[in-house]
Parts: sequence; C-alpha cells; structure tokens
Amino acid sequence: MENHPQNSAIRRVMVGTDRSKTADQAVLWAAQFADRYGAELFVVQVILPQHPSSTEFGAAEHTRAAAAGDELGNYVRQIAGERGHSLAVINNDPASAILRAAEREDVDVLVVGNSGMAGRKQFLLGNVPNRISHNSRCTVVIVNTQSAAEEPGAEFVHAFRPQGESQVSQPRLGTRAAHIATVMAKHGLKELLGQPEASDISIRRQQAKRLRAALEELGPTFSKLGQVLSTRPDLLPPEYIEELTMLQSHVPPMPESEVVRVSEQELGVPWEDVFESIDPKPLAAGTIAQVHRATLDNGDRVVIKVQRPTARADIEQDLALLEIFAQKVGQRPALNQVVNMEAVFKHLSTSLHRELDFHQEIGNIDRMRTVLADYDRLAVPIVHHKLSTSRLLVMEEIQGIPIAQAPEGPERIEAARQLLESYYKQIIVDGFFHADPHPGNLMWWKERIYMLDFGMVGAVDDNVREHLLLLLMALWKEDVVFLGDVTLMMTGSLDRSDLDVPRFQSEIGEVMAKYRKAALAEMQIGPLLQEMSAVGFRHGVPLPASLMLAAKALAQVQLATANLDPKLDPYDVAGKFLTRVMIKRMGAALDPKALVYQSQKLKVRAERTIEAIERMIGARPGQKLVVNFRADSLEDMVRRTGRRLALGLTAAASILASGLTATSATADWIPLTFGIVGALLIGGLFFDLMRGR
Repeated sequence: MENHPQNSAIRRVMVGTDRSKTADQAVLWAAQFADRYGAELFVVQVILPQHPSSTEFGAAEHTRAAAAGDELGNYVRQIAGERGHSLAVINNDPASAILRAAEREDVDVLVVGNSGMAGRKQFLLGNVPNRISHNSRCTVVIVNTQSAAEEPGAEFVHAFRPQGESQVSQPRLGTRAAHIATVMAKHGLKELLGQPEASDISIRRQQAKRLRAALEELGPTFSKLGQVLSTRPDLLPPEYIEELTMLQSHVPPMPESEVVRVSEQELGVPWEDVFESIDPKPLAAGTIAQVHRATLDNGDRVVIKVQRPTARADIEQDLALLEIFAQKVGQRPALNQVVNMEAVFKHLSTSLHRELDFHQEIGNIDRMRTVLADYDRLAVPIVHHKLSTSRLLVMEEIQGIPIAQAPEGPERIEAARQLLESYYKQIIVDGFFHADPHPGNLMWWKERIYMLDFGMVGAVDDNVREHLLLLLMALWKEDVVFLGDVTLMMTGSLDRSDLDVPRFQSEIGEVMAKYRKAALAEMQIGPLLQEMSAVGFRHGVPLPASLMLAAKALAQVQLATANLDPKLDPYDVAGKFLTRVMIKRMGAALDPKALVYQSQKLKVRAERTIEAIERMIGARPGQKLVVNFRADSLEDMVRRTGRRLALGLTAAASILASGLTATSATADWIPLTFGIVGALLIGGLFFDLMRGR
C-alpha cells in the first residue's frame, strides 16, 4: 500500500489521550495511520476539573489547560509535523468531550486506546473506548495498548474471563490457625472458655467483652460469625448476645477494579453494555459483599450488590478451622454449659453459605413480595432477574428516607399498623419472615414502607406456628394458666414430673403482667417472648430456636412501629388479626370439599384405631401390645401394684360370694368358707401394704 493513496476517503484522524503511557501508544499508532493516508491528525486531551469553574481555584483550571495545550502541541508537532493539531479541553466526561470534538472537526476515523484513559479506574465516567464506539458517527479504531502498561492487566480487566476460573489460592489453614490461636490467647482463651458461676453475671459479661474484642481482631469473617450468633439467644447466654450485637465489621471497601471484574465475570459482557454509570462510592461495604448505586443503560436507577472475590474462600477457610475446633473442644462439659458448639457451628455454616449465594436472597425477596401482597403500604424492591446471579444482585433503588422521617398523616399510621400485622402474618401464617428489620432496612418511599436486605430470614415450622397462635391468644386474653400450658406444650415438657409447674406459671404470669401494665409504646410482644424464653431457660424448658429469632425480629419491628405511631397497641393488632385468622380457618373447614375430605380421614383413622384395639386384646390376629420396662424400680412397682390389685379384687369377690351364698338355700359352710378366704386375702393385702412402706 502506498503512503498517500489517491482519492482517499480518510482525510482527518483524531485520537484521544490523557498523556498516560498507554494513551501515548494509541497516539503514536494514530500518527502512523494518518501518515499512511496523508491525513491530518487531531490529538485531543481531556482534563478532568478539580474545582468548580466559579471559584478562584476553578479559574486556575484554564491556566492549567492552556499549559497542557502548549505541551501537547509541541508533542504533536514532533510526531506529525505540520499535519498535526492539538486540543486541550476541560470536561468531567472524557467520552462526551472527545465525541463532540470529533463531530466539530468532521473527522473520518476516531482512534482510542483500550486502557489508561481513566475509564477503568473511575467507572463513574464510564469506559471511554466502549462509550465512544457505541456513540460515534464515524469509524472508530480501538488500539490495544495494554502491553504498554507497567503491570499488564492492572488497568484493563478482561470482560470474558471464564466464570469458573478461580484466582484465590488454597487456604493456608496452618498459618490461619496459628493466628487465631495467638489472638484468642491474647484475649484470654482459658478464661473465655471457662465455666463461671451461674449467678456471676459480671464474669460472664467480661468474658463476652473479650470474645467480642477477639472476633473483631480476627477480621471480617469472624465479625460476621459473631453477628450471626447475636441472632441466636437460644445458643448463647444473654450477656454474650448483648455484646455480639455491638460487633463492628471494619471492612475496607473493595477497589473499583474488583467491583468491575466481578460484575463482568457475572454479566459475561463489559459492564458498560449494561450500566450507564456506577457510583464509585459504595453505599455499604460488608464482609461478603459491597453495595453501589448505579444507572442502567435505559436510565433506571438501581443498586448493585457485588460479592467480594475472596469471600467464599475466606469463609470456607475459617469454617474449616471452626469445624476442627468444634470437634476438639465441643465435648468439654464446662464449655457445653456455656455454648452448644455443635449447634453453633451448624447454624454458622448454614447461614454463611446461604448468604454467599445471592439466588437465596433473590428467592427471599420474591417470596416476601407474595406474602405482602395484601398490604398496600408495604413493598419490597423489584429485582432485575436477568442481570442477577449468585454473586451479583441488581435491584430497584429505593430513593426514600428512613421511616422515622416519614411525614405525619394517615398513611404513616396505616403503614405502622400494616407493618406490625404483616409480621404476625409472616410468622404465624406463612412461617417465613424478615429476620433483621432494624431501621436501616426499613425505608419510606412513595407513601410505603420498603423492606430491604433479605440476606437473613427466618422460618417457623407448622407445629411451632400452631402453638404460637395459641400463645398469642392467651396473651391477648391475659390467661396465665393457659399461657403456661401452651409454653410447656410448645417445648414438649407438659408431662415432666421434675418441673415445678406452679412456679413456672407464676413467673410467666409476672412477665405478662409487667408488659400489659406498660404504656402503649412499651407493650412489645417481642421482648415479652424473649423474657419468657429466659424463664423457660431457667426451668430447663428452652423455647424453640425459630421462635427466639422471631421474637427478636418482632422486638425490632415493634420499636419501629412505636416510633411511627406511639398509640398503636400491639396486643390489639395481634388479637384482631388472630380473630380473622381463626374465622378464616373455620370457614375453610366448613367448605363441602374439606368436610368430605376430613370425614374420610376420620373414618380411616377410626378403623385403624378399632383394628389396633382388637389386635391388642387378641380378637384380631396380629402383633400384640408389648410394653418393656427397662428400669428395675419401675418394673418392681408394676409387679407390686399388680399383686395388690389381684389380692384386692379376689378378696372383694370372696366377700361378695359369701353374701350371695348366705342368702341362698345352700349349706352353711359355703358362705363361711368364702368369708374366711376373703378375710385372709384382706389380711394379706394389708400385710403387703405395710411391708412396702
């Protein structure tokens, strides 16, 4: 090809630069390209402003731009001679500035480098090469300048890295274990795992503070473990729960390059093909993920939750060590009286693995949307399912305010009532509830309360829900005896002979009276359930774990509703809701189809019961009732009782026979004999009773 083709359609070539080493490579390539076609070369440098133009410092920006323009002009003349032209402009959007300059100069070919132009580092501006290629009206050539970087690949993140590829090295369990042991020893491992006196609250509180300090020093993963444990008062004493709720995760934000890399791995395309912009300042930086505001290419405002690249490896490493720890020391009686290590590890492992898969959170949001369908003052964010994956969650941005700042009015009052009632529905009817409704997860927008962050949810099984329904009814009607009975039924302790039932009921009654006499804003069912759990724990009848998590959630949501409407009576809301639930269930039971179904079930069960009785008494062939008593004392008692019962029945029969024969025409010795036998049997029975004392 000749250096200056005749009648060439390429007369003007433009290239953008920020004077970085990689950008200069694109400029040199464009200079050679323009020289080959005998075209003019325009080099544009975009200077990002550092101060507003209206300020004194802003005026200095023009001076800086002029100096940069002079320097750029000298550089362009060196590489392109008289055909070279330079232009330095101040603009906070390099891509737009370059496109406008290309249109103004009527260029034929626009050249940009694929890295080093502030696009990959500052993704608020968008990726310059990609945006230019999408919006330019002329031919665009993207030059590979990546090889010129000081650290290849540091500036440019490949958009099509295989999703399964892992860059995390194998966890070094030995090194991590040594570090954990050092930190625990520093904070007093022996004292931490000791067994203080049950009444010595001050010692337990000191141990809890040491545990919190150790978890914070061990880093984000252990802080997360402590935060998860703080939701399980059934696993840890109250002093530990109180301390762990104050745990702070000191997690530095992810670099923007990591946010871009994870996003593109999950999307499978450059992030600019999906998002118009992403705010570089994170809304939140957690142990597992980081949250940013963003705008989709169609203008919709969203938030994105991006998982940390090393989150899974870090958590798997620490869980492996915790499993070893639980196996080694979990069987120590002293430690088990403080904490159930096996239950702790199982709960932590399940919770953290669930949080590592964003599909779980997506499913929780969709399910909660169905649960709240009947409440027009409650909502959850819309999820962009096509853009969301196990490590990337894209959802609608809730552009609201904290619920405490909601404007006064009937909407706020109704929203408070619906929020509280929805939790009764979530827990009692659906068995699925948002387990972390603190004020930061409740926003006011469009005259609604939006629930956020569904990484932590709770589940209540059918049996617990049925008992909880009765428990709340007893609270509503202030029936202390029934409340105690329901609590014992819920814990399976109704027939325990070693339980002081009157004392248990008395303490439960004191808790109920304490809260029913409180002001409206303080009548909270959640804290009441928590205190009931403490009473049950003292008597050896702990409430189910799912109920304790529900109680904690209720306590949080009732504080929120009390701020929204101090006059709201939670017992009244609960009572009216429970009444509707019971009426609805009764109506469902009266449905003809349901009646036929239930009658058939009853018929089958009755037939089976009759068959079982017939087999037991020998009237029908089959397995007989066999009862084995393993305890010797119990077996002796049964034999002794049977012997006494036989003596008593035989004596009664002899006396009855003596009376009957005495009135009939029989020999005199017959009733006398029956009488003597009866007397002897009664004497033997009395002797046996006296001997057994």
